[in-house]
Amino acid sequence: MNLPTVSPVEAKRLIDAGAILIDIRAADEHARERIPKARNHPLGKLTKLGALAVPVVFHCRAGSRTGANAGTLANAAASCEAYILDGGIEAWKRTGLPVVRDRSQPIEIMRQVQIAAGSLVLLGVLLGYFVQPAFYLISLFIGAGLLFAGLTGWCGMAKLLAFMPWNRAMSVTHTKLAN
Repeated sequence: MNLPTVSPVEAKRLIDAGAILIDIRAADEHARERIPKARNHPLGKLTKLGALAVPVVFHCRAGSRTGANAGTLANAAASCEAYILDGGIEAWKRTGLPVVRDRSQPIEIMRQVQIAAGSLVLLGVLLGYFVQPAFYLISLFIGAGLLFAGLTGWCGMAKLLAFMPWNRAMSVTHTKLAN
């Protein structure tokens, strides 16, 4: 089942008229940058919204997650009018509409994984070339871990990074939808 898309301007009009804006991104993404009045309900934890008298507009970063999961979102909002924000928060920003940024929040876990993995692969290659070929094993280990994460959806590095002090301090308020 597909949900209709709305432009950022149309979504703003709906929100101003009382629609509920639901950000399906992870809590760390929402904490760092969000559309004002957006409620964070990560896709993996989204359940039935209950009977709502107002429309619901779902959004993600660029529209890919909402589009790929339109059926799940439609099921969650089965008892109300629902839409997908075309282009997500990125299109919202390009339109010149306001966002709330909190640079004190850590960058998203997956970006942290990319930075850490890239750094470790580069370090392994440099140490392998300049110091001792055995250091190439670092790059091999990281590559195997990324391949495993891609195939299974479980990323050990992300799990480890989530326990780092800068990520544990993240404070995100999750608002509940009224049933």
